Amino acid sequence: MLSIYVPLVTLMVLALAFALFSVVLATVVGPKRYNKAKYDAYECGIEPVHQPLGAGRFPVKYYLTAMLFIIFDIEMIFLYPFAVANGLLAWFGFIEMVLFILTVFVAYAYVWRRGGLDWN
Repeated sequence: MLSIYVPLVTLMVLALAFALFSVVLATVVGPKRYNKAKYDAYECGIEPVHQPLGAGRFPVKYYLTAMLFIIFDIEMIFLYPFAVANGLLAWFGFIEMVLFILTVFVAYAYVWRRGGLDWN
């Protein structure tokens, strides 16, 4: 019964081993030239400046874009099991997924209409 999980566990072990091997190899083989610039915060090539609290506020569209990403990411998480178990759910599952997609589409249309997808 547990033999169906052997490929999955093997893949996870290989992925973990590769990640650990890469990190260890990078620390052993990589260059070790330390200087002041290496320990400074990197701000896209711009020297970091100290700003008063609240001076670097993010616009609301930033948060709106982040929420849209989360909404559509969660939508994909819910749609994947439906795609896998499509044969078992039959019409009930199909109707439920259509209602789910319509609900998300209404949110998408609202954001689009309000100009939340404009990058200007």
